[in-house]
Formats: sequence, C-alpha cells, structure tokens
Amino acid sequence: MLLQLAAEFDLQRDVVPWLAARGWAVALDTSEKSSALYIVNVERNGKIIYTWKGNQRSTHIGLYDLQTKENEHLYTFEKDLRIISCSVNSERTLLAVSFRQYTEEERVTHLLQSVSKYLALLIEIHPINNVKVLKAVDSCVRVQFLYPVEDRNSSTESHLLLVSEDKYIEQFDIHVAEEEHRVVIQNSGQLPRARVADDLIWAQWDMTEQRLFYIVPKESRSILRCVQFYPDENFNSTLESQLDISVNDKRVKLVNFGYNDCEDRDVPPKSLNLQVFTNKAGGLCVCCSLPSDIPGEISYSIYFLHKGFSKTFTASLERPETPQLKEVAFLNLDYYVAAYLPGQFLHLLNIQHPDLLCYSLFLTGEDARIDMLPNCSIQSPLVSTVLDCCIGRLYAMSISDSALLKYLQNSKRDSERLAALHCALLCVRRTTDLEMKIIWWISENLSTCHSFDPIQEFIIASLYCRMCPETNNLDKLLPYTSLLDWTGVIPGVACATDIISLPVLEMQNSKGFWEKLDSNLESVKYAEPHLHYHNNVLRREWRNLSEETEERRATAYLRNIFENAKKVLSHLDAWDSEERLVPLFQEEDYQQQLLMGLMVAQLKDHLMRHLQYVGKKKIDQIVLDYVANLLNLVHRIMKEVWKIHQLHSCIFCFDERGSEAEFRVFHIMSRILEAANGMCMPLPPGFHSLHLGLGVRCLPLHTLLHYIDNGVLHLTETCVRKLLKDLDDNEKNEKLKFSIVTRLPEALGLKARQFWDHPVNANFRARKYVKLLLEKLGNRQCSRPVPERHPVCVEFLPLNYLTNVLAEIESQGVHLYEKQDHINVRFVEEAALKHTMMLLGLRYS
Repeated sequence: MLLQLAAEFDLQRDVVPWLAARGWAVALDTSEKSSALYIVNVERNGKIIYTWKGNQRSTHIGLYDLQTKENEHLYTFEKDLRIISCSVNSERTLLAVSFRQYTEEERVTHLLQSVSKYLALLIEIHPINNVKVLKAVDSCVRVQFLYPVEDRNSSTESHLLLVSEDKYIEQFDIHVAEEEHRVVIQNSGQLPRARVADDLIWAQWDMTEQRLFYIVPKESRSILRCVQFYPDENFNSTLESQLDISVNDKRVKLVNFGYNDCEDRDVPPKSLNLQVFTNKAGGLCVCCSLPSDIPGEISYSIYFLHKGFSKTFTASLERPETPQLKEVAFLNLDYYVAAYLPGQFLHLLNIQHPDLLCYSLFLTGEDARIDMLPNCSIQSPLVSTVLDCCIGRLYAMSISDSALLKYLQNSKRDSERLAALHCALLCVRRTTDLEMKIIWWISENLSTCHSFDPIQEFIIASLYCRMCPETNNLDKLLPYTSLLDWTGVIPGVACATDIISLPVLEMQNSKGFWEKLDSNLESVKYAEPHLHYHNNVLRREWRNLSEETEERRATAYLRNIFENAKKVLSHLDAWDSEERLVPLFQEEDYQQQLLMGLMVAQLKDHLMRHLQYVGKKKIDQIVLDYVANLLNLVHRIMKEVWKIHQLHSCIFCFDERGSEAEFRVFHIMSRILEAANGMCMPLPPGFHSLHLGLGVRCLPLHTLLHYIDNGVLHLTETCVRKLLKDLDDNEKNEKLKFSIVTRLPEALGLKARQFWDHPVNANFRARKYVKLLLEKLGNRQCSRPVPERHPVCVEFLPLNYLTNVLAEIESQGVHLYEKQDHINVRFVEEAALKHTMMLLGLRYS
C-alpha cells in the first residue's frame, strides 16, 4: 500500500464518547453506517462541523477542534431535519445552516404545498439568540462563511456565501455588534449582498486558499472561472479558461460546499465528476471523468492548465465484475494528483512534470490498495487529506517511504523504477536513512536499468529538490532529469495528449499562487525546455580549455575560473573525519577544478539572464551551493558504498590484489564516472586517483591498460607516483610501470620519470631526448668534429657517431624544461650502454 492514512478525526472515536457522557447518545444509533450522525463541513481553521439526532426527534449541531481535541455544542433544532450544509464564522458567533424541511412525499401527505422545501438560516450563537431566514425556496441551497484572514481574534464583520441550485452564488455582508455580552446582527432586516456568479453548472470551494472555481457553459465548450476572496473583504475574478468538456447535467454539481452522508439519492448516476486542484508551486489541474459505456474500461482526463496540455487515460479494469465505485475519485497530494478506483488502480500523476509519463506511478493490485477506505464516497477537501463521508472520518494522507522503497526494489520495468525513484527523491520527506537506502538500491541495480542512468537521476533530482525551494522560478531553470524524452508505454493504461488553450489571468501584480501560476504560463509561452540549464556549451568549453598550453593557462579568464573552483571547495572544508571515510578531496586535480570553475561561471550566466531581480550576490551563492552539493552527493554515494562493502580509507597498497568487495566498488566508481561524463559533471578531486588505485589492485594488466586507453581510468600524478615508488622492480612490476609510463601525458611523464630510477625508464627518457634533438637537426648536415667527452673511449662506433651528432645539436641550445629534466648527451650514452648490458645479461660499471 503506497498511500498511508492516519485518522485525524473519527466520529466514533472523537464524538460518540463525548455525546454519551452528556446523555445525548441515548437515542442515537452509533453504528458506523448510521445516518443519524455525520460530518457536515470542514472549515479552513481545522474545525469540523457535524450533526446528530437527539431525543424527541431533535437535531443537534456540534463542532470539533482538531487542534484542542475538544467538542462544542453549537445549536439544537427541536425537530427532525435533514441538514444539508452548515458553516460557522471564525469568531464562532454566527452559524449558517441550510436544511431540507420535508421530502416531496411528506409535503404532499401533509398538504404543505405552501411551505418551502429548503431553508437557509443565519443564527446568533454567542449566546444563542436571534434567527434570520436567508432563503426559503424549493431549490437546494448551501452556505459557507469566508475565512479571509487566519488567526483573526475578533471582527465586527463576517461574509457568507450562499450557493443555490438555481445556478447563482451570492455573498452576504453581515455586520455584528456587542450588546451586553451578546453578539447581535445589525440591520438584520436587509443584509447587503453581492452577486458573485451566475448561470453556473458546477462549482467548487477551495477553503484553504479562499477561492471559488465555477463553470459556465458556452456553446459546445465550458468556461472555467475563478473568484479570489481577499483579506480586505473584496473579491474579483482572477482566471478564465476554456475547457473542452461538454456538460449535459441540468442540476448544479457542487464540490466542498458541505458533505452529506453517502446516501445522496438525488445525485444522478452519470453526473459530472470534476475537481480542480492547485499546489503551492503554481500548478493548476482540472480532473474529470464520466462512466465509460465500454465494459471493462474507464476513462479520465487531467487538464494541466499551467502546462498547456491535457492527458486522457483509458484504463483496463482487472476485474470488471467486481463491484466498483460509480466514478474515479481524485485526491490532491500537492506534488501529485491521484486517480483512485478501489480494487482496480491508483494512478499518481506528477503535477510539476507531467510531460513524461515515466514520472507518474500507475499501481494495481496490493500496491494500489488504500487501507481503511471502503468502496463508497470519498473526497479530498484539503491538500493531502481524505474525507470518508460514509463512516465519518478525516484522514491525513501521505506516501509511505517504506512502501515506496519496497515498490522500487520489486519493480520490473524502467518506467516503474524511474517514477518511484523520482517520487522518493522529490516528494517524500527526505531523511538520511531514506537517502542511504536509495543509494543501496542504486548500487545493486546499476545493470538492471536500461533506459536511464540511476546515478544521474539520483544526483539531478536530489539537486533539484535541495535547490529549488531557495528561490522562486529556480525550478524552471535547473534540470530535474537527465532524460530528454521517453517513449515507453505503461501497461494497463493508454494515454492521449492534447494541446489546450492557456488560461487567461485577469489580474495584475499578483502575489502568492497567482504569481507562480503566471510564471508557469510565461514559461510555457517561451518554450519551457529551453529555459533549463544544459551542459552542451560547458562540455565544449571544457574540452577547449583542457588543451590550452601552459602559457595560455595564465590568463585572467582562467584565473577567475580556478578562483570559482576554490570557492566551491571551501564549502566542503568543514567535513569532519567521519565524512573523510572515503579518501577524496586530498589532492589537486587540474581538470576537475577547471570543470568546477566553468560550471560555476556558466550556470551563473544562465541564472543571471532569467533571475536578474534576485541579485548577483544571491545568484553567486545559489551557484556555489549547487556545485558544492553536486560534489557532496558524489561523496555521499561513495561513502555509503564504502560502508556497504566495509572498505578502509587507505587502499593504496599495490603489493597485493584487491578483494571481491573492492572490485564491486571499482565497478560502481566506473558507473559514477560514466554518469559524470554523460552530464559533464565535475567529480571530487581525488576521485580519479582512487579509481585508478582500485583498478591497479583489481584488474589484470591487459584490462587495466585497455581501461586507460579508452578513458575509463585516468592517470593521475598522485597514483602514478605512489605506484612507481612503492612497487619493487621485479619483472611483472617493471612491465606494469613501463606500460603506465609510456601512456602518461608529456607534462606528467616528465615529472613521473624523475622518481623511477630504472634502466628501462632511463632508456625511455633518453630515446625521447634523442628524438627531440634529431627533430631539431632536420635536413642539416653535421660536419664539424666534436671533442671526445669520455676519459676512456668507448669502442662502439655507431654510438660514438650518434653522440657526436647529438652533442653538436645540444651545443646550439635546448629548451628550459629539457635542462630541468637533467638529460644530456652523456645521459643518453650511459643509458644506451646500461640498457645494452642489461639485455646481454652483463654488468655495467
């Protein structure tokens, strides 16, 4: 079960004992399926309004406070009524109630044709005093107080919405005054009112953000509109969007305007099932479904208005004969929208990144089951909450990290693994333990993921999650995945994508959600994928600068690049000794520092183009944090891998072969290097030395050299120096050393050969020097005699002639670095003789 529920409120647990203690439960049927006790409303401040039947057929209204865990009796009607909706103002001085007085059969039986079927009342309850009739009509009405300001202690004004089945919504402005410790309504004879909406066929109340969404028909389409209510008691229309949804219902469908019990027989079987969900990142989704006429199939659509497209899903039911809900239930999980059909499937759709289906989870069987939810009416009145209208429970809903990890471990398809991995990294509350278990899974499944690189996804998604909350719109500029596209299918569900019109915002200088939604829409207009940071230019620049000569590396531009790298590394100096378990960050690495500095410079330029209002200092900090966190994540992976395989911090002992655990770590490091190369991502200084050290210990020579020649292993001065010094010069080691030395870059080779005192190395250095001098000679002739340099002439004419030629060229001057290498004609001559004597098995003296 991926989704877990925790009961925040339960009528049987939190209310029935309180009723019994006061003698109100004597005549009450307290069974779970009783219609005598049920939830009527959930207010913005977490207070739950419920109703129950008392003695002498009376109807009571009570309130439960989720914060204080206390119940309060609000009002009693001395007759049996069917409460439809109820709301209390934030000061708990006014109560609005709408109810059905009689059924149609009762009205005919009692000849009550002149009595209205529905009443809406406004009641003074501090203390209980006057009652004012707001509406007395034959069409159903619902009431809802506004809560524009949280934690407001007292106010002389309240505002009430009245929603009518006659397809209109009004706002009543209610002024109150205190008179002798009583709160009474002023000018109750004629309350000021304003028309909020007309001709609507569907409406939804967002109690958290105090928004009203409603739909009006227009030809074959529907127009979604939104009204925002503000703390200054004003309201205005904020949004209009065209929806390709044909609504044929004659009755108005209302969402979150009160919660009747599950036996609402007046609702037609094929009524419009539609909900609007928003999230704090500026996401706006419309979810709708209609029962399918095709047996064994069900369809539902999600309109991602903030992205400009919709997706329609058609799911095949596993057991069509099993009793099901009449419709798909939509649940708001903030980062996800869930489409849920008990006994069939649970589809978690990624709101922030809905373009690639591989970031959405489609679950069936046991994974899709939501424990404690029956096959009856459920709603999602608040973000990450579920209201079970039948039993009377309000649940807090969350994704279980343990179930998600289990699903990740048991997944057989790449799409399932990728969706679960992103869900764990971006949506579940991050803990050190969770991150550790994900790294363990990655280390064990590097070869099972074929369409994506789990190391790349772990690093990019983790960086995205850590950095984006820092600054608005950063989520549109930083990459969230290494994938450019995904063309796979999800078994069990078909998907069709359609481009839709972007919604029109009808407000200026918006703040909060509307500002973020406006930013999302602007991103769509200006081709969002192009806003994300890419490494193409970084890779090209890094390659060019890596080939620069020593003289050109001393430019101001490069000095600035390396200064950037120093700033990044200074962020990591505070790591304690336990963090140093893996021997990284203990040497300088020119190439990696160059890449670090370049990434800082280019990412800074990218952010400055789009986040100018943030300021240079803030962007500098964001960029340094981003690159430092990147290195930190690589180190975190290495640290966990080190722990898993119980390696020690010092493994640079080349006189023994590596263990099986070391070989597995070497393989993981090779995959880290592959992931870094794919993203043009810097690695911690010392990574290549560590990787090469493991390679020397674990690989046979021909494989080691093959890895070096193909760029899998990088020769570093630290590792090469230790290898040449620590290994003795037996035949096997000589072969290894000589193979390494011949593959060193020229600058590094000059350094390394100075501390390997061996005839083979001297011979190699001498031959290189001879080649250099002969290239300088070119086509010139050597004519003038060269004086003998040996006190004893060596009777080896070919060598004598060669040394004479070299001496003449040498006398014309050599480069500074050649002189520093302490190589001259004398060195060449001695090296040739030593090597010849060694090959002949003779001793040179």
